[in-house]
Amino acid sequence: MSLKEQIKNEIKEAMRSKEIVKRDTLRNIQASIKQIEVDERRDVTDADVEAVLMKYLKQREDAKVQFTEAGRNDLVEKEDAEIAIVKSYLPEPMDDAELESVLKEVIASVGAESMKDMGKVMGAAKAAIGSRADGGRINVMVKKLLS
Repeated sequence: MSLKEQIKNEIKEAMRSKEIVKRDTLRNIQASIKQIEVDERRDVTDADVEAVLMKYLKQREDAKVQFTEAGRNDLVEKEDAEIAIVKSYLPEPMDDAELESVLKEVIASVGAESMKDMGKVMGAAKAAIGSRADGGRINVMVKKLLS
């Protein structure tokens, strides 16, 4: 079963069990997936769905920071619940040692030697790692390895 189908089925389950936060979160994700299908006139792959999930997760984390600064603990709790739901659909994130190992292989494969090759490394790294690590984390680690 594809990730898109899994989300669709879990929306139905959340509706039956009256899990409002889960239902609403998954509906928002499904709307983003539908938007890609309509705009680009193609079926989405699991990689596309993972990209949507990562983007949604980043938005929720950013909102959580803003709500925390504003002292809105009620909204912080809501964002935490949505973050937990989204993370359940994403693959397990890489730890630093595993990420460094993969990035060293990528750097060797593209022949990068300095910071000038950062773009080549980042493109290949995002393809190799996918949604198992955030782009910001990859960027920091690549800079450390290339300098």
